[in-house]
Amino acid sequence: MIMGCGRVGSSIARSLEELGHSVAVIDRNQEAFRRLGPEFGGRQVLGMGFDRDTLRKAGIEKARAFAAVSSGDNSNIISARVARETFGIDHVVARIYDPKRAAVYERLGIPTVATVPWTTDQLLRRLLADSPAEEWRDATGGVVILHVPLHESWIGSEVTAFEEATKSRVAYLLRFGATLLPDGHTVLQQGDQVHVLSLGDQAGRCSRIAAQAPGQAP
Repeated sequence: MIMGCGRVGSSIARSLEELGHSVAVIDRNQEAFRRLGPEFGGRQVLGMGFDRDTLRKAGIEKARAFAAVSSGDNSNIISARVARETFGIDHVVARIYDPKRAAVYERLGIPTVATVPWTTDQLLRRLLADSPAEEWRDATGGVVILHVPLHESWIGSEVTAFEEATKSRVAYLLRFGATLLPDGHTVLQQGDQVHVLSLGDQAGRCSRIAAQAPGQAP
């Protein structure tokens, strides 16, 4: 589900539909839906993206992911919090225009992104959390940097244990909006965004292990 049908919202909607996903788009301006083009087959809902009745009409109770990408920071963060806190959507991301607010939103557990081309790419990576989210790959394809969502059971584990299980190296953590370079004894905390170095052919396995409780088969 996407709140906001501007350049970013319409681009994400079309890209997700091309990948075979069912998409619903919310916007308060009927004319905005023209950006989706005549081939778009998803749901188009007129209304405010933080209004609960509008969200229910758009199908929020069946949604797997929610992106708030309207033109207003306040609308984006309110709708993102409603999606997560009221409807229990796990994969939620909000676009912001004021980078000074990023740390505040990160503390609320809402990942934030900015700028049009980079936003479209990063939102897709976060929404399609079943696939490894590559952030960089070397020219030979042998090494990648991944953003790996953690299973809640990893919280409280030391970085060393995580690295041994995933056969990777934790490059850095994003914690409360600040970047942290961990050592082996750093303890993973709730809300940490973990970015790891992995061999290219092990990226999928690394992501699967991170998404499962420690000790489970990949």
